[in-house]
Amino acid sequence: MKIRGKTILITGGATGIGFSLAEAFVRAGNKVIICGRRKNKLEEAKEKLQQIHTKVCDLSKEGERRSLYDWTSSNFKDINILVNNAGIQRMIDFKNGTGELFNGEDEIEINLKACIHLSAYFIPIFMKQKEAAIINVSSGLGFVPLAIMPVYCATKAAIHSFSLSLRHQLRNTSIKVFEIIPPTVDTELDKGARAQRGQGDRGIPPAEVAKAVIDGLGKDEYEIAIGMAQNLRMGSKNNFDQIFQNMNRW
Repeated sequence: MKIRGKTILITGGATGIGFSLAEAFVRAGNKVIICGRRKNKLEEAKEKLQQIHTKVCDLSKEGERRSLYDWTSSNFKDINILVNNAGIQRMIDFKNGTGELFNGEDEIEINLKACIHLSAYFIPIFMKQKEAAIINVSSGLGFVPLAIMPVYCATKAAIHSFSLSLRHQLRNTSIKVFEIIPPTVDTELDKGARAQRGQGDRGIPPAEVAKAVIDGLGKDEYEIAIGMAQNLRMGSKNNFDQIFQNMNRW
């Protein structure tokens, strides 16, 4: 796919992987819109990358997902790429019942439902474009889960399944469906949980993910597995039980 001259919406684009993707897409000659919940982070992103357009949006709320689509489709009629990047990651111990599950942000709403709903909103207008794409960000943990983050891993497994089905449904249209499969990345996704559990490895820089994505899109690589995520993706098919046990020794 030619990654130049496109109009791209990136959810969760103010920080981490989303912002690195915004930088890479701008450098490649594209118009980029980012959205996020925190106005201050969007303003900081705009200061760093003045070419981008920003929109405050809480994707955990169905009404705001619809408003994002209405605003974007009205103001950027040539939009032809959606990057479903927004996500949160939480440690939840189900031995504590509903306490941790209900006391925090909803991973299903943000990681999964927002991706599904935004895809449904944008696909009809994307089908009118000569070339378009849906790009979903899953995770290596969608293939082999880390049990301390059960809902996060489940949503990422669902994103993989959704991407497969969507790609098949849209195979005879102008829309291509890509899946980005990152490993552990040095971002604020975990909100400090890695440090709390003594995990020294912060992961690869988000810019490394962005570079791999640009390369993969240019080659029409529909599943872009990066770094250690390649091992999890392949290991889930060939040696799942052993890899799962090794990852969950606690």
